[in-house]
Amino acid sequence: MPTVTIEKLVFGGQALGRIGAQVVFLWGALPGETVEFRIIKQKKNFIEGVVTKVLTPSPDRVVPEEKHHLSCSPWSIMSLATENEWKKKIAFETYRKVGSIDLPPTLEIVSGKIENGYRNKIEYSFAPSPYPLPTGEGTGESLPAGEAGVVFAFHERGDYHPMPIDKCTLATAEINKTANEILYWIQDQKIFAQELKALIVRSNRAGETVAALFYKKEKDFILPQLSENCKGFQIYYSNPLSPTSNPDKLLKSFGDAFLIETIRGRKLKYGALSFFQVYVSMFEKTLEDIAIHIKNAKRVVDCYGGVGAISLSLVQPNQKTVIVESNAEAVGYAKENIALNNLQGAEAELHGAEREMEYITAESTVILDPPRAGLDKKVISELLAKKPKKIIYMSCDLATHARDVAMLQSEYKPIEWKLYNFFPRTSHIEGLCILERK
Repeated sequence: MPTVTIEKLVFGGQALGRIGAQVVFLWGALPGETVEFRIIKQKKNFIEGVVTKVLTPSPDRVVPEEKHHLSCSPWSIMSLATENEWKKKIAFETYRKVGSIDLPPTLEIVSGKIENGYRNKIEYSFAPSPYPLPTGEGTGESLPAGEAGVVFAFHERGDYHPMPIDKCTLATAEINKTANEILYWIQDQKIFAQELKALIVRSNRAGETVAALFYKKEKDFILPQLSENCKGFQIYYSNPLSPTSNPDKLLKSFGDAFLIETIRGRKLKYGALSFFQVYVSMFEKTLEDIAIHIKNAKRVVDCYGGVGAISLSLVQPNQKTVIVESNAEAVGYAKENIALNNLQGAEAELHGAEREMEYITAESTVILDPPRAGLDKKVISELLAKKPKKIIYMSCDLATHARDVAMLQSEYKPIEWKLYNFFPRTSHIEGLCILERK
């Protein structure tokens, strides 16, 4: 096995070292460590790999709770304090390198104290059972390896091979409970891993769950008996030729396909498959910082608005607000959320990014929370042409955030920057920039 000494952690979450002229990017290493590693990709100028043995451990290293941590929580090898420090360092480097932006030295990263049990959504893959499994919750009995048929799995780093798991400690207790009940039913129905695509389970802070199972064939099912906290379960046929878990046809269901979460006194309804923030209490901290800039806005335009989680949590009942979203299901929920909260000044419109700008005026405060790809150049051009008074730009990808903010700075000045640790034990960082028209 090759060895390397690690210099630092980099954007994307890997550790960086060097072997001669080649840069080495590794999962599972910390700065200062010398490690052995397995190569998963090799090019002329760089190598990617996974640590197999730590020869000289860092004093910051901690023992992760899960054997499969590289699949879902690769940064659980360090303390939360160390994680936050590295996220700040990576943010400074990323904004400077991508956007030539020097962040203020007082930049804050907002982080909670919760390290596990915060995720309100988990997507499981499946694998054949390689070991004995319990036959039912609390029975103490087990089936021999292979007889249980299927277990939950996550994909290994650098590989599509499914890695069997027991549970995910990042998930809420309610998700683990519902997921296990569904798994016992799958085993009892003698459904095998090759027939299944994925299981998505979501929870809210009231302890309720909904779940969706994606199956590769069209067939009928006898639905499971799940605990009362599970408010709905859907089984979908999903085309086996597609790499994603699409709900191509509903095969069987009971109960609801949605949950309701209360945020800042507002009820927000969202679907089992909708986009919704996975760490709600941290999202609320972000909303506190955004609220200052929304309070007196004459007109709020929430682009990429989803079910309205940002704007509808903040605006006043009669404050003019337009949510613009390209996903029809999300727009449907946004309209329901407007009615649920009696927000008479709000509306939701189904449009893609190319038409979002139609709703923006010079007096608008614009909220942007795009996917990882960031803003399309046409959107940036329209923003620069229409010059809304203020732009509130949240991002789950600091590289595209830096790129976009740099392009907006010809007409706007950043007046506030903040980072948020929405995904503890992972390398993901949420960034917030408030931009004011010059």
